[in-house]
Amino acid sequence: MRRSKQKRKTAETDIEIILNLDGSGSADIDTGIAIFDHMLTSLTRHGRLDLKVSAKGDLEVDEHHTIEDVGIVFGTALEKALGNKRGITRFGEATIPMDEALAQVALDLGGRSYLTLNARFMSQKVGDFPTQMTGHFF
Repeated sequence: MRRSKQKRKTAETDIEIILNLDGSGSADIDTGIAIFDHMLTSLTRHGRLDLKVSAKGDLEVDEHHTIEDVGIVFGTALEKALGNKRGITRFGEATIPMDEALAQVALDLGGRSYLTLNARFMSQKVGDFPTQMTGHFF
């Protein structure tokens, strides 16, 4: 079974993620950032993953550390759950219309991290999520 449980504890955050790639879309997400919880739940449902996220962060300061560290731990959990990557296709791409957005994604699971984010946000925040943190998560 392709599963992983990862933890990260720093002076600013305490994160635990349990990921099952062969799940059914079950989500138990608590980051303290409502719209971030919603986005991770949507990822879980549409990706048919099982994902549990417990994140405690210094939200009284701002959302930066929590969002960034959830991204770090999620990436590690994904890497560990994929294991030797046997049986998966390395490359993928999709164009997805969702609400007012059109998302285009090209993905390479070859092991070298890189991100190009071409996004124009209409506001500085979506709910309680600072839009400039989008790149920090990915």
